[in-house]
Amino acid sequence: MENVQTLNQTARLLPLPARPTSVIGPEGQRITRDTLPSPNTKRWVIRRKAEVVAAVRGGLLSLEEACQRYALTLEEFQSWQRAIEQHGLPGLRTTRLQDYRPGSLRAPAARMSGAAG
Repeated sequence: MENVQTLNQTARLLPLPARPTSVIGPEGQRITRDTLPSPNTKRWVIRRKAEVVAAVRGGLLSLEEACQRYALTLEEFQSWQRAIEQHGLPGLRTTRLQDYRPGSLRAPAARMSGAAG
């Protein structure tokens, strides 16, 4: 028990890891807090969504900061993250959202080949 208390006390004294000043974005560019999308962004294009996800993943912003800064719900941010993980950047395209939803009438490959579903 004493070892656990000693570890907890030591952990409180250790400095927190430094937050990175930049991360690599979805297109290979360096992203800093200054180059992130504006907090009053109204038009969420694929690149901007992907930059916010990359910033959170890389530790440039915490999830809480990103949601507050961009007025996002946790569910909305997580949907962006899942779309990237499952479908890459094209998964963030809102005009094709139905292509990437489970149970959609047509699969993305069927649409691209012109097959009906």
